[in-house]
Amino acid sequence: MKLYNFSNLQRAQITETLKSTTFDLIVIGGGITGAGILLDAASRGLKVALVEKEDFASGTSSKSTKLIHGGLRYLKQFDFWLVKEVGTERAIVHKLAPHLVIPEKMLLPLVENGSYGKWLTSIGLKVYDLLAQVEDEDQRQMVDKEKAMTLEPLLPKKILKGAGYYAEYRTDDARLTLENIKTALQYDATAINYTQVNDFLYEDGQVKGVAVTDNTTGDKYEIHAKYVINATGPWVDDLRLINNSKKGDSLHLTKGVHLVFKHEKFPVKQSVYFDVPDGRMIFAIPRGKITYVGTTDTNYTENKNEVYTNLTDALYIIEAVNHMFPTVNLSLKDIQSTWAGLRPLIHEEGKSPSELSRKDEIFISESGLISIAGGKLTGYRKMAERTVDKVTKRIEEDFSIKIPKCNTDKIPLSGGPWKNYKEVKKYKKALYKRLQDDGFSKYDALYLVTTYGKQTDEILKIYEKLIDSDAYQKLLRAEFLFSAKYELVENPIDFFIRRTGRMYFDIESVKKYLPAILQEYKELFNVEISEVEKYRDEILMLIKKHSEIKN
Repeated sequence: MKLYNFSNLQRAQITETLKSTTFDLIVIGGGITGAGILLDAASRGLKVALVEKEDFASGTSSKSTKLIHGGLRYLKQFDFWLVKEVGTERAIVHKLAPHLVIPEKMLLPLVENGSYGKWLTSIGLKVYDLLAQVEDEDQRQMVDKEKAMTLEPLLPKKILKGAGYYAEYRTDDARLTLENIKTALQYDATAINYTQVNDFLYEDGQVKGVAVTDNTTGDKYEIHAKYVINATGPWVDDLRLINNSKKGDSLHLTKGVHLVFKHEKFPVKQSVYFDVPDGRMIFAIPRGKITYVGTTDTNYTENKNEVYTNLTDALYIIEAVNHMFPTVNLSLKDIQSTWAGLRPLIHEEGKSPSELSRKDEIFISESGLISIAGGKLTGYRKMAERTVDKVTKRIEEDFSIKIPKCNTDKIPLSGGPWKNYKEVKKYKKALYKRLQDDGFSKYDALYLVTTYGKQTDEILKIYEKLIDSDAYQKLLRAEFLFSAKYELVENPIDFFIRRTGRMYFDIESVKKYLPAILQEYKELFNVEISEVEKYRDEILMLIKKHSEIKN
């Protein structure tokens, strides 16, 4: 495993490369779609750059339900093609990053007057197994009421009839995005965050680059390329407007909200996909110290850069949980953290948010700008392949050269490679043995493996060189130093939200160890105390916004 220096200290060098190079392709947008395109294009031999106006994965790609799932609910919409594609992709992504895409058994309770009946559920899950090419040991089982209660004792005994029991995969969406970008660096790709596209450059009416601003320095410059892809998720139409090409289909944004509770307050034994009285379905997923629940699906027309959970969102989810798990009795005061994100769906007249298709669509303007929108986290690799195919076809026609076909289904992501998931479990076991003398738990070993994979070895090298009486604080400092050197962390917010997920999954650790990370940031980045205080205040405000729900 080779780690590429991808640090803030390299930022001037990356910027100089962007200014002085004519790329084959520029990708706008550092979410999972843009990251997938970057890796696909770079691995085919194209000279490619990616620019992101905020941090990598700062939009939709750090705010999903964090599942690489086969799209069971799309069977209800008879969208068999989508189920087949995302099911196939799920298996591929698990193979490429088994430390990040982890098997997760899912229970689908069958209740009186529920959305799913026993016969239809049995048939549906069987079709799901076939379309999604589920391996034998993970294929669906139909279980009776007694077995369902054994699997999940919190279910409502009075109305429970039985359950479907099937397989999904859990992930960290922001880490998956980042590891795609870091893997693309191995193929000579260039990527930078906090760099905003303000306009397009044209030659003979065709898009040939972008004019950008470095949001960290205010520096304005141009990046030249033969082709440009707009993969900005909820902001796709904004760039199409700048390009004067917003015609035909447009985006329909919907908001999805998730709530986080202490696991001891909502102690589900395993993941549950359950009914809501209005006919929707919601996930409850245990994740170490916490259980998170989501998601909502409501139309959104407000500020795309400031998306938060409101009182209506929170009460909807809490009422749904209390309906299906009547002994839990959740309330607003039990919320530890939240996140809210936007789905960039393709608008279809007359359809509700939940009815809108999750298929992706590619738009090509008269000036040659290629825009990709819609789609699912699970299908990111295939979306990238289809988009890069559009570029390579044009390159082959314009320059009479042959470009290789997509091979990202065979490229292990950064943090590996692994032979299989059994090797991941073996590594985790050995890691716990190594860490337990310092007071770390099995959860800590699991967290490190499912966040960094084999890169944990590098973090522990840093850890062993540090001096700190608090082992947990020392580990966080090592993680921050690793992220600063290899993951282009620009500030402590990047670290706590997108590099580690602690703002969502361990918010107490953010509160407790914020001073230590701020001190590390001050020394490593050589910033003034006023800069440190600015980020301290911003993080404290974020903690409040993520944990205190107001109308």
